Amino acid sequence: MDGTRVTVQCRNCSLAATYDRLRDARTAVDDHESTTGHDVRWEIESLDAGVSQAGADAGVCGRPGCANEDSPLVDPEPPEPES
Repeated sequence: MDGTRVTVQCRNCSLAATYDRLRDARTAVDDHESTTGHDVRWEIESLDAGVSQAGADAGVCGRPGCANEDSPLVDPEPPEPES
């Protein structure tokens, strides 16, 4: 799968939905739990390729030697000042 897919399902009622954005899924979970007190479960089935690559570039918990040192996401250098 090439995109983000998150499923949300309530353990206490019939709420079940699928989202293509993590933020939308989190909002649905928070809204339902805060208004009903229900226990909502969510599962990230897939992530967009860019999100997966960013995670892979960061390595295991950011430990040295586990990250992709060529990635612009790892310790980016500040831009050079314009003269």
